[in-house]
Amino acid sequence: MIKSYSEQRITLREQISNQVPANLLARVDAHAETLTDLGREAVDVGAIAPGFTLTDTAGAKFDLATARTAGPVVLSFYRGGWCPYCNLELRTLQAALPEFRARGARLVAVAPESPDDSSSTAQRNALEFDVLTDPGNEIADAYGLVFTIAEDIRDAFVTAGTDLSGTGWQLPITATYVIGTDGRITYAFRNGDFRERAEVSDILAALDG
Repeated sequence: MIKSYSEQRITLREQISNQVPANLLARVDAHAETLTDLGREAVDVGAIAPGFTLTDTAGAKFDLATARTAGPVVLSFYRGGWCPYCNLELRTLQAALPEFRARGARLVAVAPESPDDSSSTAQRNALEFDVLTDPGNEIADAYGLVFTIAEDIRDAFVTAGTDLSGTGWQLPITATYVIGTDGRITYAFRNGDFRERAEVSDILAALDG
């Protein structure tokens, strides 16, 4: 039985609370709650998924149009390996990889990390699926997922050890799509609150449907 992301997040939250000063954590939580409505303009169910070609951690090219000819694609956008919620999501997806493959689906994760950082993320979480680098958030932008972090919270990121000034303080909101062999989106999860993620059970239901 695969533990849901929501169940595991409770434990993660406790760990974060023990490691991060309460005042800093409160600021980050308040920031997350302001982002909930982001993504309403992102591509949604019924739309044709924007095509793309990106490089994986081994330097190989992944082309969406080619990949979906073999079966549906589960496409997950995450913020980066520095984000504990992203790492939890990636590990949860990895645990469900046999379920995705049993349905003929290919799992792909995309983030605006450097190739080296993407490789580190994949190795640290023992990921056996495609982890792709999206320089400049170009693909995330094509899906309508990019936003700019407010200036009044940037110091909290830096204090926590993450300086995103090199990316113009832009990130993708977390999102997961199921893309059919015809390129049409059959499932879409988009939530600016980075603590929330798609549940594996919902993704599998979309694949079964």
